[in-house]
Amino acid sequence: MKYIGRENLITEMNKDNPACEVVSPGETVVFETYDCFTNQFLPEDATFENVVRKPGNPCTGPLYVEGAELGDMLKISILDIETGPVGIVMLGPNSGNEKEFFPKKVLSRVPVKNGNAYFKDKVVFSLSPMIGTIGVAPEGEGISTITPGNHGGNMDCTQIKKGSILYLPVYAKGGLLAMGDFHGVMGDGEVEDCGLEIEGKATVEIDVVKQPGISWPVAETEDKWMIIVSEDTVEKAWTVAVRQMYLFLKEQVKMDTEDAGMLLTLAGDVIVCQTVNPKKTVRVEFPKYITQSYGYNSIF
Repeated sequence: MKYIGRENLITEMNKDNPACEVVSPGETVVFETYDCFTNQFLPEDATFENVVRKPGNPCTGPLYVEGAELGDMLKISILDIETGPVGIVMLGPNSGNEKEFFPKKVLSRVPVKNGNAYFKDKVVFSLSPMIGTIGVAPEGEGISTITPGNHGGNMDCTQIKKGSILYLPVYAKGGLLAMGDFHGVMGDGEVEDCGLEIEGKATVEIDVVKQPGISWPVAETEDKWMIIVSEDTVEKAWTVAVRQMYLFLKEQVKMDTEDAGMLLTLAGDVIVCQTVNPKKTVRVEFPKYITQSYGYNSIF
């Protein structure tokens, strides 16, 4: 098992980033991560006045995967996500649907213990850790770890969690996988700027899918397939995501044209992942029991 410490920090997904580690397909890797504030607000005396936020989400990596070529996909099976003992939730004037009500930045430190998060001694949340930012080097110029796209990035999808599998298109040799920005708790949509931002460790198994013909991130859970799309607006994101799921059903599952359209409207769910990043992210979910009835079980 390989271990990548959080000192291997990047704030841009870029094919020119030197790899900090190399693995073969089938290997298991642990990524240690900072929270999205590089842990600067964990001390009780830290304030917005005495801390300077660094650009981008601090991500750990990148990881070079042997045999990953342009047109392939990385298969990332999330085996476990551990979190730190304190999470941060923040509000401010720069992002979030209610930003006009918060002319000054405010934050709360939320203790985490025994699988729960304790908000101001009033509300207890069951932890549901997820990876907010996970991606590969994009095609062309580098992209900030704040911004999502078809390379992955800051998708803030609550379903990228323990037990799920994420497939990312490869745009540079070796993929150059990096991740960070873990959340202990977050509602779909991330409507008010952030989730419960928290440091952590993710244990993942890495594999390579050869030339599947898929150009957007795909997530797989025990009972669903998901296409994840990021665009300039939520409207455009859901439109593209629905089209990509329709094509997935036709080209991967081998449904005929009419079946794909009818079943997509009967059983497909459109869910907003996040509304606060430079591009907005939407996922379309579709039940596996239906694709299995057409004989489709795997992207392999």
